[in-house]
Amino acid sequence: MKGLGNDLIREGRRRVALTQGQLAELAGTTQSAIARLESGRTSPSFDDVIRYLRLMGLDLDLMLVERDESDRGLVADLEQLAPEERLAHHAATVRRFSSLRSSGLNMINAHD
Repeated sequence: MKGLGNDLIREGRRRVALTQGQLAELAGTTQSAIARLESGRTSPSFDDVIRYLRLMGLDLDLMLVERDESDRGLVADLEQLAPEERLAHHAATVRRFSSLRSSGLNMINAHD
């Protein structure tokens, strides 16, 4: 869980709008311990990640799924492009995701 666990705890805390101090109080630890955890200076065990998330009213949903080989086709298509074309394709993809993300946030904020 190294790295990923730290990110999950930080993201969970931000989603539920807790400060590091508030999470520390829920967990029975210190704000500096939470800061070390979120920064990656300490690594939580899988059980600790679950415990912190549950303290925040969140849960981690993991699924095992069949492996999909569609990525190989996408990679093969991109390999056919010149470097400048790949860069342009990447930039366009980032713009699309950014637009979708901001649209989704606007929809969420409209419901609040």
